[in-house]
Amino acid sequence: MAAEQIAYTAQEFAPAVPGWLNKGDNAWQMTASTLVGIQSMPGLVILYASIVKKKWAVNSAFMALYAFAAALICWVLLCYRMAFGDELLPFWGKGAPALGQKYLLGRAKVPESKHRGYNDVDDITEPLYPMATLVYFQFTFAAITVILLAGSVLGRMNIRAWMAFVPLWLIFSYTVGAFSLWGGGFLYHWGVIDYSGGYVIHLSSGIAGLTAAYWVGPRLKCDRERFPPNNVLLMLAGAGLLWMGWSGFNGGAPYAANIDASIAVLNTNVCAATSLLVWTSLDVVFFGKPSVVGAVQGMMTGLACITPGAGLVQSWAAIVMGMLSGSIPWVSMMVLHKKCSLLQKVDDALGVFHTHAVAGLLGGLLTGLLAEPDQCKLILPFDTRGAFYGGNGGVQFLKQIVAALFVITWNVVSTSIILLFIRLFIPLRMPDNQLEIGDDAAHGEEAYALWGDGEKYDPTEHGWHTSQFSEVAAPSPYVNGARGVTINL
Repeated sequence: MAAEQIAYTAQEFAPAVPGWLNKGDNAWQMTASTLVGIQSMPGLVILYASIVKKKWAVNSAFMALYAFAAALICWVLLCYRMAFGDELLPFWGKGAPALGQKYLLGRAKVPESKHRGYNDVDDITEPLYPMATLVYFQFTFAAITVILLAGSVLGRMNIRAWMAFVPLWLIFSYTVGAFSLWGGGFLYHWGVIDYSGGYVIHLSSGIAGLTAAYWVGPRLKCDRERFPPNNVLLMLAGAGLLWMGWSGFNGGAPYAANIDASIAVLNTNVCAATSLLVWTSLDVVFFGKPSVVGAVQGMMTGLACITPGAGLVQSWAAIVMGMLSGSIPWVSMMVLHKKCSLLQKVDDALGVFHTHAVAGLLGGLLTGLLAEPDQCKLILPFDTRGAFYGGNGGVQFLKQIVAALFVITWNVVSTSIILLFIRLFIPLRMPDNQLEIGDDAAHGEEAYALWGDGEKYDPTEHGWHTSQFSEVAAPSPYVNGARGVTINL
């Protein structure tokens, strides 16, 4: 027994287990990182590949795949410390590599998060796990942001322009929002609430996506008018990975396996389910039938809406937020979009503006109304509450509005400058003759050997012309194999 105790003690205090390490927190944070990573790779890769026209499946999937890989290298070489390092400007950190052994094995810390906490005691964000865990966790957020942005420009953006855009946008746009709101920047110290990325991720990706869609230009007229998913069931698989991964997205925000992470996970799923049901109900009422694509959009708006307040609102409030996120973005997409000339002109391929910018903004504002005081004390470094609870809640709501305006302005300006710069060297949009072809022109590859762009087989259009009641044998590549038979009834 004594020998076992000695061995156990030696293992616990070995160099790989320093005294400050909390194994539970570290295990949960790495799990949450993996869940968020799966949302992008393969979640959004699958979702993008299947929700677009068949001829764009490979290109759309590759845009997401490339962004995930490029974002990681940019993150460890420069961007992590621009977002969570020492201050360079009130809205920007000093860029530096996050690759050194001493830096990554030391205890995680956000140096500019130092603040006067409760009971007038100085406090700083310093989780109980190594910096390597925090670096990777925050990378998964950066990656999914730029991949969500890609949804606005699918089906026409020059892949070489996209390859240049990803690192530039991460450096000059994403890091500003992340440092300002999470890394100890001026909005963080002013007391703006963004629990897990309603502004940093969803509002940013939606506004930047709409801006990028404006500068890149529209799809071909035939693609804008008819852009059916090439595989609805595979789209649902990607959407399912996105939904389930969101437990790590919001559950990892407290940087610990604590009770606030638990309420965040529950609220996330409650809001998403409510939003999906409301969106689907509206589709049934106004269009006569439920839409699977609409259900996925309702799920997305619910997840985006709850993100800025997942661990700060009560669960009844999560239902309220789900009802609003399933209806307000629906109205903006189905009604306002058709009446706004700007939105009509800009070709936002997957409606990222509605599903992320509108939903993320809505969530940030609702957090300013519904953030519960006691839950705020569990996680926030300052004493605050939503306007619904009186006190300083009205001021908090105004702060949420100002922060949203800053994020919107910065993303419009930075995204425009980046794309105009790239346009000097690389065309942003593929030429029309390549747009007519799609994947084969962009990559020399195709996703499926199927008919057309999602339409059902029609022998009058796809060969083997026959009379109304004849039967014909389909050509088979197998000399002695079975032959397919098509019978016109």
